[in-house]
Amino acid sequence: MLTPRSLKTEYAVRPLGVDVNRPRFCWVATAPGYGATQAAYQILVASAPELLTPESADVWDSGKVDSSQTFGIEYDGPAVARTRYHWTVRLWDERVGEWAAPEWFETGLLDEGFAAAQWIGGATDSAPLLRRGFAVDGTVRRARLYSSGLGYADLRLNGHAVSDAVLDPGFTAYDHTVLYVTHDVTELLQSGENVVGAELGRGFFGLTSVNVWRWHDAPWTADPRLIARLVVEYDDGRVDEVVTDESWRITGGPTVSDSLYLGETYDARRALPGWDAAGYDDSSWSAAAIVEAPKGKVTAQAHEPIRVVETVDPVEVTEVRPGVWIADFGRTGAGWTKLSVAAPAGTTISLTHGETVADGNVAAWNVHVDGDRIQRDEYVAAGNGVETWEPRFSYKGFRYVQIEGARADVQMRVVNSDVSGVTRFASSQAPYEQFEHAMRRTILSNLHGIPTDTPYFEKNGWTGDAQVGAPTMLATLDLARFFTKWLGDIRDSQADSGQLPVIVPSSGWGFTDLSPATEWPTVYPFLLREMYRWYGDERLLREHWESLTKYLVWELDRVEDGLSVSVLGDWLPPGFGSGPAPEDRRLTGTAYLYRAVVVAAEIGELIGRPNDYRKAAAELADGLNRAFLDRSAGRYRSADDPDYRQTSNAVPLAFGIVPDDMVDQVAAGLAADVEARGFHLNTGCLGVGVLLPVLTAHGYGDVATKVALQRSYPSWGYWFDLGADTMWEKWEDDSRSRNHYFQGTVVQWIFENVAGLRVVDAGCERIVVRPDARDEVDSASIRTETIRGRVSVSWKRTGRVLSLEVQVPVGTTAVVHVPSAAAADVAAVPQSFAGEATYDDGYTIYTVPAGQWHFTSRSA
Repeated sequence: MLTPRSLKTEYAVRPLGVDVNRPRFCWVATAPGYGATQAAYQILVASAPELLTPESADVWDSGKVDSSQTFGIEYDGPAVARTRYHWTVRLWDERVGEWAAPEWFETGLLDEGFAAAQWIGGATDSAPLLRRGFAVDGTVRRARLYSSGLGYADLRLNGHAVSDAVLDPGFTAYDHTVLYVTHDVTELLQSGENVVGAELGRGFFGLTSVNVWRWHDAPWTADPRLIARLVVEYDDGRVDEVVTDESWRITGGPTVSDSLYLGETYDARRALPGWDAAGYDDSSWSAAAIVEAPKGKVTAQAHEPIRVVETVDPVEVTEVRPGVWIADFGRTGAGWTKLSVAAPAGTTISLTHGETVADGNVAAWNVHVDGDRIQRDEYVAAGNGVETWEPRFSYKGFRYVQIEGARADVQMRVVNSDVSGVTRFASSQAPYEQFEHAMRRTILSNLHGIPTDTPYFEKNGWTGDAQVGAPTMLATLDLARFFTKWLGDIRDSQADSGQLPVIVPSSGWGFTDLSPATEWPTVYPFLLREMYRWYGDERLLREHWESLTKYLVWELDRVEDGLSVSVLGDWLPPGFGSGPAPEDRRLTGTAYLYRAVVVAAEIGELIGRPNDYRKAAAELADGLNRAFLDRSAGRYRSADDPDYRQTSNAVPLAFGIVPDDMVDQVAAGLAADVEARGFHLNTGCLGVGVLLPVLTAHGYGDVATKVALQRSYPSWGYWFDLGADTMWEKWEDDSRSRNHYFQGTVVQWIFENVAGLRVVDAGCERIVVRPDARDEVDSASIRTETIRGRVSVSWKRTGRVLSLEVQVPVGTTAVVHVPSAAAADVAAVPQSFAGEATYDDGYTIYTVPAGQWHFTSRSA
């Protein structure tokens, strides 16, 4: 009997503020035994959980639907704003199953919007404080606070934070989209007088720090502002509302300055105790002003909020000279420092954050931003005994913090988008575990509402970084909501011409600066396709098709002589620590455009939109091969650069561009070059992710393994022997950024080739298990929570005997490649369900349905 579990709405458990009229349901179907399949489902939606029966469901009953679908199922009942809906589902195989434990979702403002609420703000000499008193005169059944504070809002109700979210709401292209957040504040209300308040930070909405990306001059740039609507529902049916208008009061608070790049200054002497609680006298405050609304459409924030996810004590605090201390947290991360200090009033304690120490100081510099206090927070003491403080409106990338002004206790507050981890990996080869752990930390350090490049220097959403990192990121974390949001940012950032910038969101920078760079914004079709591979999200494909095709028209119109011009190329290969590789960037630009149009053709076929993209792809492949393939040498290279570049050969192999009659020769030449370099890579961010998979796919897994386990420059082992705990931007030991995931994509190879798990398509409808990089490793395992349920692969070799365990969820088919010298050497348990096997070039291949499978090979 099938049992549904993990019920979600729009990829979330119990979401507040759903702003789509037809939210989608999903669940995981589980069953004991083998070969279970879902034949049908029935969904009930009701106004209360006790009404969730076929006889009493008062909102929607799907009826029995003959379908194996377990995700992307659209609700087809009424959608009323600010309403909670309860739902459940039951499944059929041969029999009807039990109803799942009820879940719920709650709609947001939908078409109601913010009603009478207005955007408010006002001129203040510091981060503004806003407050409004109101009365509660009955038993509250439910209360919701809907709000958007730009750039960030620290919201308070009766002296309490309304949530544990920080740096909220998320960063967007504010001239297209503004996010609001829904808070359940029922428990924070009290009988009698109440106060709702907010402190506002600048974020990227009102950034004033002059920088090369021109965030200080973005089309939306303005002083902080707030819109809010508090809806209080009483047991007796009454509804009261408090909205932002001129009745609110405003004053400057103790946060004297805040900048995402320069940090914050907080003067505790200016603190106003009790300002956010009832009974405070705000008669000296000014009336809030009605300010201009941002141009973007206000819509509910659907992706995960940013939170403080961990607190870390320093491993060492050293007084490097009188009055100057450096705290080492023993790990590189993103977030800020929590300070505890006792000092006389007026004492300024500065906290300078950085990833390295040089000449007795924490290195904190940024040539892209004006100012002499990069990543520095300042706290001015009030002199009231032990004082505790942490920033609210900026985050930093750091391992070390330099403390000046007074001896203080500090803790690292690790801050990132609170996405869930979905994968666990283990191996007998310790470096593989080390690389996976470092990559996970690096990715998380770069998730703050958008996927950034580095939390230290830029905090920008470089499209090329996500392009190479997306497969590893999606295999590591649940990013269904996060990447859905960022794909919306990509669409919002599109120019009327169809062009996309190299950073998203963008102030306008990146359309001509370091652009055009085809390898970067072609992340758009690729990420859409990856979202379909992992989550089967067809609606996302449909929503973006028009913008996607508009973008590809722009790209294809730029093609000259069958080639796409690009200015970035294989960024930061060894020996080129300040820019791209020396070869003609049209090679990688054309290759990435080829992949983009192939992917777009697949998307069009999936959603029934005819197109000519396969023809365009063929023309691009022909152009690339004519210009760069040296058939006599069996390698790709630039006419003006005879040096052999691994990326130039690995990328065409990975994307299927190499003519069939040349594949073996190009692959052999690539492997020979790696060996000639002492098994070192020679790739930047584009080549690093494809080099090892390509070598392995063409029979050179031993070569790939030697590269992966290399300890001398350039290699991952070289970094870690230097003390790295995250992935770095450059291969050199003077890497500018030490928390940069785009060179860490070796982890994709570890997951797919060492552990051997490859998700093929359609929301994990099909997976391939093939551990084909087993050199120098005796065991590996991976466990992943997919949209269909848990997938796990675990293998162990003892002598010549290899045991392989595979868990396949309901709705997934696994093609399992068991390493073996002959099919007769392999046993499958249970054999009766495993079916007939085939044999091909060192692997016995089974195609198996849902179940827990065990294979033994006597000749691995």
